[in-house]
Amino acid sequence: MEDTYPNEGGGFLLGELEGNSTVIRDIIQVDNVFEEAEQYHRYAMTPQDWIRLEDEADDRGLALVGYYHSHPDSPAIPSEYDREHALPNFVYIITSVEMGRASDMRVWKLRADRSVFDREELDVLELD
Repeated sequence: MEDTYPNEGGGFLLGELEGNSTVIRDIIQVDNVFEEAEQYHRYAMTPQDWIRLEDEADDRGLALVGYYHSHPDSPAIPSEYDREHALPNFVYIITSVEMGRASDMRVWKLRADRSVFDREELDVLELD
């Protein structure tokens, strides 16, 4: 996320559901295609990116389970814009990047009624 500062960066989370948990197996960065003058506070990708990554996940026996993006010089809290463009039940990881350095990371899920995000726990597991 630091490499896209001072603009927002982001991408997809590939993984699988295991019970009530989402297991992230891979993180894939996707270029920000939002209007260049607005990239400091907006992130977008193309529908072709979405299709390509759905196909890649499927080929690997995985699914698109979420999305991540940065908030340059802003808290790791979803904005109203984030809520309006989010999908329920996806995992959303937001990283605050302050002065070019990642400073906070939080995980969120949008409720089914799309009213609000709930904060989720993130457990990082070491793989053998």
